[in-house]
Amino acid sequence: MSSVTLSASASANAARRGNVLGRRLLIISAWLVFVLFLVLPLFIVLSEALKHGFGTFFGAIFEPDAISALKLTLLAVGISVPLNLVFGVAAAWCVSKYEFRGKSILVTLIDLPFSVSPVIAGLIYVLLFGAQGFFGPWLREHDIQIIFALPGIVLATVFVTVPFVARELIPLMQEQGTQEEEAARLLGANGWQMFWHVTLPNIKWGLIYGVVLCTARAMGEFGAVSVVSGHIRGYTNTLPLHVEILYNEYNHVAAFSVASLLLLLAVFILLLKQWSESRINRLKASAGEE
Repeated sequence: MSSVTLSASASANAARRGNVLGRRLLIISAWLVFVLFLVLPLFIVLSEALKHGFGTFFGAIFEPDAISALKLTLLAVGISVPLNLVFGVAAAWCVSKYEFRGKSILVTLIDLPFSVSPVIAGLIYVLLFGAQGFFGPWLREHDIQIIFALPGIVLATVFVTVPFVARELIPLMQEQGTQEEEAARLLGANGWQMFWHVTLPNIKWGLIYGVVLCTARAMGEFGAVSVVSGHIRGYTNTLPLHVEILYNEYNHVAAFSVASLLLLLAVFILLLKQWSESRINRLKASAGEE
């Protein structure tokens, strides 16, 4: 009997050691992939940007074309993200709260930018709003320019970032159900009061996360914006396009310097997200203590 017990104990210990070894191998593999494909490239970008010192680095960043590209990038993000915020909340509300004809089509269209190449999206806008496009004559007649101007860049950015807010909110709203809204309606709350006091507290984390993803994606968009912008220096070049031009001109230090600026902006967005989450958690904790 004791030999059977010892054998079972040895088997259990061997299985436990095997599980520990497998877990450690998975963790090490994950860290290796993380370092090789994320940390190392970022380190190379920063090291190349600072290869010739901070003077060259700041000179590339504060060069007039780089400043213009930065302003245009922030402007495009500042317009497209609020538009996607409104659309994402409205679309998620409709999909999760109502049943209507074409609901499945709407859900499919929300996911469309994930499957369509950004370059194709840019070409579609050129065919619609370009000088020789479908609406080109009417736009020219009314002196409205969309392609090779800010409106085209905003349209392209909105298209590629449409799914992020909506896709974060739809499952949250579906999980929430409609009972709380119905109770608020019975208590006399209007639509805005129901959204602000009932729906928003339940979706705020998904909303923040969706906005952060949307902002990061909008800042780094290249393909669609490249097609509709025209690559006009100082006018329609965003930061990613400016990096491409500098790199193609073999001005690698300046290209990596501007690329590092994009990296710093992305890190700032992530830090802002973490700060807002910790701030809200502290407010909730203090409210609970009271």
